Amino acid sequence: MIRIPWQARLGLLLICCSGIVYSTKILLIDNISGTIEYLFNSFGFVFINVLVVTLVINELLSVRSKRERMEKMNMVIGVFFSEVGSGLLCRLISIDQAGEQLEKPLSFAIDSVPDFKKMEKKALSHSYSLDPSPADFHDLFEYLYSKNDFFLRLLENPVLLEHQSFTGLLQATFHLTEELSRRPVLTGLPDADCAHLAGDINRVYRQLTYEWIRYLEYLSRNYPYLYSLAVRTNPFDGSCSVIIGKKI
Repeated sequence: MIRIPWQARLGLLLICCSGIVYSTKILLIDNISGTIEYLFNSFGFVFINVLVVTLVINELLSVRSKRERMEKMNMVIGVFFSEVGSGLLCRLISIDQAGEQLEKPLSFAIDSVPDFKKMEKKALSHSYSLDPSPADFHDLFEYLYSKNDFFLRLLENPVLLEHQSFTGLLQATFHLTEELSRRPVLTGLPDADCAHLAGDINRVYRQLTYEWIRYLEYLSRNYPYLYSLAVRTNPFDGSCSVIIGKKI
């Protein structure tokens, strides 16, 4: 038995209703020529109607839908930095021997308007040549492994699929966690293996710094109170304090 889709059934119903209305008009008013002329006029307007609906209205709805998805996505990114990202970034900065090269460009006052594009360029051009010790490996593993369930829930979120760079950050971080967890011990590793793990850590460090800047820019435009807290807890600024008016 062939099952007719509901769209086809609805279309046939609407066509039949239209036929009934025009047939009734012809029978009651007896104006066939006027009815035919009206049909042609209506048929000519169909193309304009399709143009308005498909190109204009559909585009407006798409823009609104995209804006709503971006809002949800940035909420998820905010939760990531609150739960994992900020703490991870502080740990990576502490073992960055060239961290002072990022400290000044990425430090600023609450009442200032930083050049985020310039900050992004600086973040992308930084060397990211961390040389972690076995103790650093263990500290990162303990921290990331404790957040493993959180990472899995984030990867299941379909909203993040539209944010390729942030999805790449999650994948890189999850990969680093898996690399560290697969080794029975994190001490006495060969130099080649240490270099491999350092490369995974540097990849996370680079992407995390870049996403932190982008998220900070989003907060500065949309949520001044969240932006204020983010600046007062800036991991690149060792002199900042969450307490307003206080300097370390």
